[in-house]
Amino acid sequence: MRNIKLTMEYDGKRYSGWQRLGDDDKTIQGKIESVLTQMTGEKIEIIGSGRTDSGTHARGQVANFKTNSPMSRSEMLTFLNRYLPRDIVVKEVEEMPERFHARYNATGKKYSYYVWNDPIPTVFERNHSFFVPQPLDMDKMNETCQKLIGNHDFIGFSALKKSKKSTVRTIEEITIKQEGKMLHFTFVGDGFLYKMVRIMMGTLLAIGTGQLPLSVIDEIFDNKVRKQAGETVPAQGLFLDEVYYQ
Repeated sequence: MRNIKLTMEYDGKRYSGWQRLGDDDKTIQGKIESVLTQMTGEKIEIIGSGRTDSGTHARGQVANFKTNSPMSRSEMLTFLNRYLPRDIVVKEVEEMPERFHARYNATGKKYSYYVWNDPIPTVFERNHSFFVPQPLDMDKMNETCQKLIGNHDFIGFSALKKSKKSTVRTIEEITIKQEGKMLHFTFVGDGFLYKMVRIMMGTLLAIGTGQLPLSVIDEIFDNKVRKQAGETVPAQGLFLDEVYYQ
């Protein structure tokens, strides 16, 4: 039995997220599994590095699957990109050791979030960024990034109701780059809770517009209360850039 790793990118605009929902083929997982089953003649189930929400995009999602197919990696790559929808592309096919697991072996992830910051919206970036017309205080947002970096319990920055598992995560890096009228936020960490990046972004923007004080970050870490944080920003500005493995 072969263990195959896929690295892929997709535009999540017309999908209900990564995870297959029953027989719903409006998911990334469902579309890829359908083509893999057609390709191998086997019932294929893939394991993703993690779920992405409805409307979220990816440049470097990773998944693995088991197969007895004798096809070469280049043949698989050609077949997948021929039959997958044009908004899903497999960038790399690799042969992995039997024990490789796309989710359990991941050591970290990198996400990007894009904000179009101008009084006038953009037509061409509307499906890949969040429109914020108000002026933003870059100094305060950079200070906020520094407060979020480190090892913390991020339950107050997540949409989890309760969790039996640890909600402590380590954020290694948060950066903001201004690219014309587009702001590019980057988040690198050992893991992220449900909607954590989108809630951190909503909090950053609320501080940047003056709706929340900078001190709210410490309060959320201390009180672990979701409602103290900013809104959950829309998914269309979010990209899974890379999944890290040892």
